[in-house]
Amino acid sequence: MDSNHKHLSKVSYASLLVALGIIYGDIGTSPLYALRAVIGNRHPDEILVYGGVSCIFWTLVFQTTIKYIWLTLQADNQGEGGVFSLYALVRRYGKKLVIPTILGATTLLADGIITPPISVASAIEGLNSVKGLENTIVPGNGLTIGIVIVILSGLFFFQRFGTQLIGKTFGPIMTLWFGMLLALGAWQIGHFPDVIKALNPYYGYQLLAHYPQGFWLLGAVFLCTTGAEALYSDLGHCGIKNIRITWIYVKISLVASYLGQAAWIMHSNVTSLNNDNPFFEMMPHWFLLPGIILATAATIIASQALISGSFTLISEAMNLNFWPRVIVRQPTDIKGQIYIPSVNIILWAGCILMILYFRDSSHMEAAYGFSITVAMMMTTFLLSYYLLYKRKWNVILISTIILVFAVIEISFFVANSAKIKERWMFLFFELFIFMTMYVWYYARKLNNRFVKFVDIGKYTPMLKEMSEDDAIPKFSTHLIYLTKANSRHQIEDKVMKSIFSKKPKRADVYWFLHIQRTEQPYTMSYDVSELVDDKVIKININLGFRIQSKAEVYFKQIVKDLVANKELNLHIRPDGSSKYNPEPDFKFVVIEKFVSVENEFTLKESVLLNSYFLLKSLGLSDEKAFGLDKSDVVIEQVPLIYQYA
Repeated sequence: MDSNHKHLSKVSYASLLVALGIIYGDIGTSPLYALRAVIGNRHPDEILVYGGVSCIFWTLVFQTTIKYIWLTLQADNQGEGGVFSLYALVRRYGKKLVIPTILGATTLLADGIITPPISVASAIEGLNSVKGLENTIVPGNGLTIGIVIVILSGLFFFQRFGTQLIGKTFGPIMTLWFGMLLALGAWQIGHFPDVIKALNPYYGYQLLAHYPQGFWLLGAVFLCTTGAEALYSDLGHCGIKNIRITWIYVKISLVASYLGQAAWIMHSNVTSLNNDNPFFEMMPHWFLLPGIILATAATIIASQALISGSFTLISEAMNLNFWPRVIVRQPTDIKGQIYIPSVNIILWAGCILMILYFRDSSHMEAAYGFSITVAMMMTTFLLSYYLLYKRKWNVILISTIILVFAVIEISFFVANSAKIKERWMFLFFELFIFMTMYVWYYARKLNNRFVKFVDIGKYTPMLKEMSEDDAIPKFSTHLIYLTKANSRHQIEDKVMKSIFSKKPKRADVYWFLHIQRTEQPYTMSYDVSELVDDKVIKININLGFRIQSKAEVYFKQIVKDLVANKELNLHIRPDGSSKYNPEPDFKFVVIEKFVSVENEFTLKESVLLNSYFLLKSLGLSDEKAFGLDKSDVVIEQVPLIYQYA
């Protein structure tokens, strides 16, 4: 992983192009709707327009530049970012960090079902400005909705094939996109240079303090920075230097676009925007169609980045025990590119429901932003632990920084809370994600409380004796148990009962395999403990939280390495292969629990465990989750029995 980290730290034309292509999709398409949302149907006077641009500019300065580009990107976990990477860095410092992590992940996932429809709809609705299409492509009508649904459905359909080919075009397209933002904005500023005074924070203060209900416009202002959280999540794709350098170009382009829109609004003599989008209205008519095509391409790229980010988030959640095991595929050979069918279906259904319910982008603006505000607040909370315990910054400095961002983000949260009535149905989706993570994490902790460990040494004489007892039929040459015990000398009591109870399982070699998830993202290492010579062996495999679990592949490779290096005497003894079957005789045993009727749990424990086993039945089986071949696996069911003394 160190070499990968060094690779990401390099800056080149190619690396900067990649950063532009996958990092800034969400925040880069916000000029399509952010300022329009601030103005709404109000009369665009100087305080409203200049105040809106001023608030947007300083939000980009504080939230995006200072908090994320400068501060949060420092919290990299061997080059990886995102809420789970940050949690992995600080989880040892407090048990209370679980809920903020779950909330942050939940709200970031929820963003994945509203950003694609609002971005694509905003771009397609721009066709309304093209001469001859004014009465055809109308926001909210059936044709417009149909086009958006077709684009989104196509995007989700092609996820199964990966984005290796089209991904190469992301960088050049987004470079053109930001170039267009800069050129169009500069063109308008050149005609009306007085608009630059909108960057003065005085106008922002006037809007918030003196404009009627000005404070509540922060909910619309916040749309300009919704992609900042996703920017941190994509840290591992590009590296901190590439992100910081490209942000200079991106920020200048964004600010130019907002100033250009403000210039057009102030000098176009419009009394209300109605269905007009200043982003498209300020374009020369001859450039309108190419501009809309480029905008649509940019919104598709933004949507793709969020979808890919959602896959990565769920993969990390599974490996950190926050999400049930589900099928994960790797559609291409590119490291880190994954496809999760169940998540893809959920996101697709959510996006389609969003566009059908809200119908046009202006209605979605009213519901957008609340989730990301919560995600940003949770990141700030986790970041405070990182700065205090990992970076060991001065407590007063940390308190000052956190206080500044707390005031900003709480203000955004309060303003966005007014959107709840427009997005009440959206809360069910967030509640589903939150409860799934909550149940899975805490029920597993509860489940683990009832695991009884015993000393392997107590049983090694019996294992050795039984292994050599020809009166007992041989169950397998190599018998492998997956264990939760990370101690060299311990094993679950249920494992020993499985070996000795009823029909004893005789084997030449007993293996106990433990997979340990590390705080680093891409760790791959192992250690071997030979408890009885060539008879009882324990293997600990250390995997990073971004590595998929393929226990059988890893185990067989480790055995090959041990044989090749002659570290064990396995190379001079029979391995179960024959002239009829050259493969070694391996047998994995997976012990699954179920809730017994004899348990006497409290109501909370009962609900947690029953919900957990329900989710478990809906997800992948243990043998699939650990990458075991069904032909080599024996499943045993044991009751989870717990009684109060």
